[in-house]
Amino acid sequence: MTAAAHRPAVATDEQAAPSANAAFEIDGLVKTFPVQRTLFDRLKGEPKLAVRALDGVTLRAERGETLGIVGESGCGKSTLSRCLVRLHEPDAGSVHYRGDDVLALQGDALRRYHRKVQMIFQDPYSSLNPRMSVGQILREALGVHNMRPPKAIPERLRELLDMVGLPVDSADRMPHEFSGGQRQRIGIARALALEPETLVADELVSALDVSVQAQVINLLLELQERLHLTVLFVAHDLRLVRHISHRVAVMYLGRVVEVGETEALFHDPRHPYTRALLSAAPSLDPEHTTTTTEAVRGELPSPLRVPSGCAFHPRCSSAFEGCNVRVPGLVERDGRECACHLFDPDGAVAPASGVERRPEVRP
Repeated sequence: MTAAAHRPAVATDEQAAPSANAAFEIDGLVKTFPVQRTLFDRLKGEPKLAVRALDGVTLRAERGETLGIVGESGCGKSTLSRCLVRLHEPDAGSVHYRGDDVLALQGDALRRYHRKVQMIFQDPYSSLNPRMSVGQILREALGVHNMRPPKAIPERLRELLDMVGLPVDSADRMPHEFSGGQRQRIGIARALALEPETLVADELVSALDVSVQAQVINLLLELQERLHLTVLFVAHDLRLVRHISHRVAVMYLGRVVEVGETEALFHDPRHPYTRALLSAAPSLDPEHTTTTTEAVRGELPSPLRVPSGCAFHPRCSSAFEGCNVRVPGLVERDGRECACHLFDPDGAVAPASGVERRPEVRP
């Protein structure tokens, strides 16, 4: 059975305009974090520095799909997910959810948005209040948003626990009495208590044992199909992303460099960075001996000093004269989006002599 067979089909509306089927529409999102200078730096007159965690992210998530977001640590995946739920406020750009301007929402409108879009955090050990029982954690979510009348809350607790595969008596126990996988199930139940339309899963299983990861992922797939959820699945594990996602967005140093349907992207990666990621991924094939060093050269640049032009050009084996000058934008062709000068249909930047374009990305 192929990986695609595990994923539920995406519901579509043929009579609706393309934008009507969008859950998230993100355009030019920018987020920087200032770096505190030492006293010595101030005395030397060193300029203020800032980490540009998101550098003009443009992305779209369709209703009912799972969009995988992958990239190396520090590429901005978690910052993007936190901006979507307003845990971070972006410095520039826009986020629209089903047509609503998310960054302009306030008061009751923002509360309604948080009911529709729920986040599941990476660390199940720190995301639950250790002084509250599981029942109290779920009751708090139900009560704050008035999801059920008081008399109906006990029955709803039983429904939520059953939905995530936990026994009913879990409601009377404390978080420290559960394993990591069970705690992540409690986190999922807390998110589902608000009956959301969209889940933002930030490294959902990275803190769990490998033996438990598959159980949590299969639970998420089952819940998505049953509840018709949209899922943004942030991860660095390419195998998990391929198993669960309908489409994949690849990020590098705060920018989206490639977006495409999962199987198409894995079989025919078009951006050099995507090819490097896939080449460096572990494989059960004994003939596959490519190492990370062979797949991509050099070290990841400091986010404090992002290279000019295409940020990937210092590590790219296909770089040519001009890659260090102009920042490539996302270009859509044949259902794929790629931010690479080799993929530029205008051919505005010509390769230097001796560097050939790959046939599959030739304009």
